[in-house]
Amino acid sequence: MDAPPAEADPSVAGPTGARRPDPLPRRVHAGYALGSLATGAFGTVPGLLLLPYLTDTLGVAAGVAALLVLLPKAWDVLVNPVAGRLSDRTRSRWGPRRPWLLGAGLALAVLFAAIFAAPFGAGPAAGAYVAVAFLATATAFAFFQVPYVAMPAELTGDRAERTRLMTWRIAVLALAILVSGAVAPMVVTATGDGLAGHRWMGLFVAALIALGAVGAFLGTRAVATGAVTETEPTLRAQLAVAAGNRPFRALLLCFVIQSAGVATILAGVSYFADQILRDPENGPTLLFACFVGPALLVMPLWSRLGARLGKRTALVAASLLLAAGALALVAAPALPAAAVYAVVALLGVGYAGQQVFALALLPDCVAHETARTGRRQAGVFTGLWTAGETFGLALGPGLFGLVLQVSGYVSSDTGTAAAQSDQARLGVLLGFTVLPALLVGLAVLLLRGWTLDPDPKGDR
Repeated sequence: MDAPPAEADPSVAGPTGARRPDPLPRRVHAGYALGSLATGAFGTVPGLLLLPYLTDTLGVAAGVAALLVLLPKAWDVLVNPVAGRLSDRTRSRWGPRRPWLLGAGLALAVLFAAIFAAPFGAGPAAGAYVAVAFLATATAFAFFQVPYVAMPAELTGDRAERTRLMTWRIAVLALAILVSGAVAPMVVTATGDGLAGHRWMGLFVAALIALGAVGAFLGTRAVATGAVTETEPTLRAQLAVAAGNRPFRALLLCFVIQSAGVATILAGVSYFADQILRDPENGPTLLFACFVGPALLVMPLWSRLGARLGKRTALVAASLLLAAGALALVAAPALPAAAVYAVVALLGVGYAGQQVFALALLPDCVAHETARTGRRQAGVFTGLWTAGETFGLALGPGLFGLVLQVSGYVSSDTGTAAAQSDQARLGVLLGFTVLPALLVGLAVLLLRGWTLDPDPKGDR
């Protein structure tokens, strides 16, 4: 049931610098961060397992599988801004964002399990079913993630507090990636591989998503989420405002390209473990543990470094570290496995910082524009952001699948990978290393001269 608009809170809805708001309780930090169980699981597992599920279990050709992974998420480019506008205009006793966390989050869990239900077995019909189910799941994800990402700009008006909020969120995100990315392949193996193993994996990840959605809904119940302020009169006008914000535009484009690079790494994990490390059973889990485990340890260090250098500078440094680690893995065929895992841990350190500072700069852009115009923009800004991120996460597996197709990768419907040629194995290596290094490293050029007024020291 709709409720009257909340009274304005000057510490949240007012201009930056009006007065410093009180710090958020830690239970709110933790509660909000739980939503990353849902975003992390959905952002990780399809990118990690869906492409090999299509090529090595359902027997779909690599090029076709790449399109089936890319197109449903590309749909979110259209859906996410609409989700943002709807959440901006929502009035309820739970606030504008929290109803979406609960409803869309639970729908996301159910639909995720449906992706891997495999009612048609293997073959073309099974591939078409996955595409439709993935499209529905991506739509539900849009209506969860957009309100979720919009909340920090409304939970607090303090940039430093938003950075702390993002640090909690990225820590849980890293944990979600570790649990979903490392354990999901183990669930597939432990429950019989093939169709049966993937069905059980789908249920496991669906439970993680439901836990994250309910946790974020309940964990943020005790704090205001900003006043229901005036919005631009039309979606077109809101999109025009976002497009005219140069700092937001540069940050968004950088993050989309980098998301594609990170997603290329995720998409290649199973292939890299099988074809390069020759360890299809334990390799994916070890790679994920080495990628995400260090991120949990270095998160506080990145937060302190960002406070000293500025968020933009720290984002560039983390991105270059991530790119350098990916490029170093070109030598993986000549390195012992322990050295490969050590380099992957270096990637994880860079990935942690890249995520923290990109996501910490986003609410700064939103809050600055809201203070400047006096209108609520968070939903549309974050709608565009999550649309771009989702597209990047879909583009990565699409690009990796294209590399596999060009290099002659042979698909299989047995649940295990077919024997591959040296050329196909080279394609796996280059798609896992050089391609993401170029995407992540070159994207930082878009941040030259990036600043936010009126507080350039906070985001330099």
